[in-house]
Amino acid sequence: MKTNYILAFESSCDDTSVAVVDTEYKVYSNLISSQPNHLEFGGILPELASRLHMKNIMYLTSAALQEAKVDLDDIQAIAVSINPGLIGSLIVGLSFAKSLAWSRNLPLITVNHMLSHIFSNYLVHPNIKAPFLALVVSGGHTELVYFRTETEFEIVGKTLDDAAGETFDKTAKLMHLGFPGGPIIDRLAVGGDPSFFQFPRALKQKDNFNFSYSGVKTAMLQYIRSIDDEYLQEHQADIAASIQAAIVEPLIKKTVRWARLHNVENILLAGGVAANSALRSGLTTHANKYGINAYFPSLKLCMDNAAMVAAAAIPKFNQGLFASLDVNAFSTKGTKLI
Repeated sequence: MKTNYILAFESSCDDTSVAVVDTEYKVYSNLISSQPNHLEFGGILPELASRLHMKNIMYLTSAALQEAKVDLDDIQAIAVSINPGLIGSLIVGLSFAKSLAWSRNLPLITVNHMLSHIFSNYLVHPNIKAPFLALVVSGGHTELVYFRTETEFEIVGKTLDDAAGETFDKTAKLMHLGFPGGPIIDRLAVGGDPSFFQFPRALKQKDNFNFSYSGVKTAMLQYIRSIDDEYLQEHQADIAASIQAAIVEPLIKKTVRWARLHNVENILLAGGVAANSALRSGLTTHANKYGINAYFPSLKLCMDNAAMVAAAAIPKFNQGLFASLDVNAFSTKGTKLI
């Protein structure tokens, strides 16, 4: 039986990634070039990110094909993320992908970056079947997405203001811990007491499946201003554990409640914040208590990578849902996954 290979590209933010994955979700290569240059600025510089994507993408493509032990003649489709993200970064990946698709007469498959994060679960659990509920949590997104099939879905809950990942980053900045904040808070919280300080949980009504983190951020700011540096240092782990609990608990409770209400047996965790240890363990424990399965990708696959882009492209490949070569990238995150 012939193996169908997809060559995929991810360049939505500051990581350049190229992968070769077959349509059975087997990963042959998944190379990532990160950009540590941004760390000194405390955030991502879009212009610098775009230039580094241009510098890295051709070399990574050659290396990914070589590691997979295939060449372009073996590739059946090109996949690329086109939204949301930094527009300059997205354009670099899309332009390169379109050029390859045109020159090799290959179909082009475009996918939403956050949809790719959801389908990263398939790279670890290829036998997952819809329907399922996905919890997408990242620096810019906090959404509950119900999938009737792999290509039919709707957003059933979302943040009304700030994202969970952004709240982690803001907390770390206020505590002078560095960037990105999520992994730092996670590591600190392991040795802390989550009941040390009670930060607010918004939208606690049982029939409300939206999220809100602006109040948590404000409460954190006010709390930090009310204590001195010595107290902050002394209770750093407890404060980190307390804020982490305020961020994670609503995610767990609302996700499992929606799944129970709608008789959904499988929950998929996705996005950069899916790497958070408290979220992974808490969601698993709470879901399993009600006979619901909780799935999440490996820690490596929680970060931006091209293998997840290929995974999201596979249902489209199987249905012949290809993009035209005049397709454009767009940066707006919106609430529509395409």
